[in-house]
Amino acid sequence: MTEDEALALVGHRFPSSTRVIEHWESFLLTDCTGHAQLPDGQVHPVALFHVPIQGAGTSIAELFALGGVDGAGSVGLDGYDWEYHGVLREGVEYRFDGGVIEVERLVDDRGRTYDRFVFSIEITDPDGAPAARITDHWRLRR
Repeated sequence: MTEDEALALVGHRFPSSTRVIEHWESFLLTDCTGHAQLPDGQVHPVALFHVPIQGAGTSIAELFALGGVDGAGSVGLDGYDWEYHGVLREGVEYRFDGGVIEVERLVDDRGRTYDRFVFSIEITDPDGAPAARITDHWRLRR
C-alpha cells in the first residue's frame, strides 16, 4: 500500500449497526479474566476489545484488509483508549458508529516502514446517549 493510499483511509466509515451483548458472552468474557461475575448484568470491560468492532459492522480480518496487511504477524497494538460514559449491560441493544480517524506513515529505528492506524467507535444506548467510546492505535508493518 502506498503512503497516499494509506493516508486516504482517514475518514473511512464502518457500516455501523446495533448489537446486544448476551449474558453467555458476558459470562465467558468475565470468566476468561479470572474475575468474579459482575452484578446486575454489568458487562466486563474486556468486551471492548471485540464487541465494538463487531457492532460497527466490521471484523478484525476486514480491518487488516482495509489497512493492506494480511495477518496478525503484520499488526501490532500501539495502545487503546476506552472512555466509559456509563455502565454497559447485558441484553441492551447498543448502536456502534465509527471509522478511521488517523493514519501516519512512519519508519522505526531499524528503518522498517509502518503505518500508525487509528480507528474510533462510538457506542450509544437505545436513547441515543453516549455509553462508551474506544480508540485503538495499531501499527501496520509494511
